Amino acid sequence: MIPPSELPINEDGSVYHLHLRPEHLAERIILVGDPGRVTVVAKFFDEIECEVQAREFHTITGSYKGKRVSCVSTGIGCDNIDIVMTELDAAVNIDLEQRQVKDKLTQLSIVRIGTCGGLQPFIHLGSFVASVKSIGFDGLLNYYEGRDEVCDLALEEAFKKHMSWNYKKGSPYVATADEELIERVAGKDMFRGITISCGGFYGPQGRFVRLSPQDYEQNLKVESFSYQDPKHPDADPLMICNFEMESSALAGMSALLGHKAMTCCMVVADRYTTKMNTEYKSSISDLIKLVLDRI
Repeated sequence: MIPPSELPINEDGSVYHLHLRPEHLAERIILVGDPGRVTVVAKFFDEIECEVQAREFHTITGSYKGKRVSCVSTGIGCDNIDIVMTELDAAVNIDLEQRQVKDKLTQLSIVRIGTCGGLQPFIHLGSFVASVKSIGFDGLLNYYEGRDEVCDLALEEAFKKHMSWNYKKGSPYVATADEELIERVAGKDMFRGITISCGGFYGPQGRFVRLSPQDYEQNLKVESFSYQDPKHPDADPLMICNFEMESSALAGMSALLGHKAMTCCMVVADRYTTKMNTEYKSSISDLIKLVLDRI
């Protein structure tokens, strides 16, 4: 029996932060950061079944071309992904009345739609990037048992060596997206590569405002890193395509919990040319439609 202090449950039987009950949730889930973007996704739905909002966590469940889909906002950062993934899993895999794990696992298919900063000269503003591997600068997965079993340890070591990694920052981990989801959702419309999930928007992503990053050469080293995946020796080496703030935690926690997950982002900041598109909200609808068709 899972104690109340470990898994708080609200009086209405919903999970603590998301305020979702099991019947609110579809097995196909789109995650977005911005609570307002949930409404943008739901505009494509043929029918809306329910809507729940608590703090930054906004959920709409409905149907799209015969598929039942939930869209859930996470807010910003891997720490919020820890909350969202734990509570989504609890809603479907824990008997919330008995506080016990169910005998049969319900596997969720989760696609995060986000925005990111592009890191390569061939990835321009407006490009779509699918995160095949995600390097977590946040350290979240290091708190969970089984972390090594779901991480690409060889890529971790190669990256740390390439970066001359400063362990005061904690140890980065490398999580892998679900291969079947990548093939189905990324298709031929998205760049595929490595994503770095950062614990912040400014310093951790090498931005200089009034404070300077610890490593002035960080982004140059990141851009020059490549990795030949031994599981795919005939494929092109993977390069680091983008910075964002959630994909590593999503891929890692989903793998530990037995779910399928991936992240795809639209590039709104070109870190290579230092250009930025702050008026991207209308154009991200193309990516939303693409994911809804393929999830």
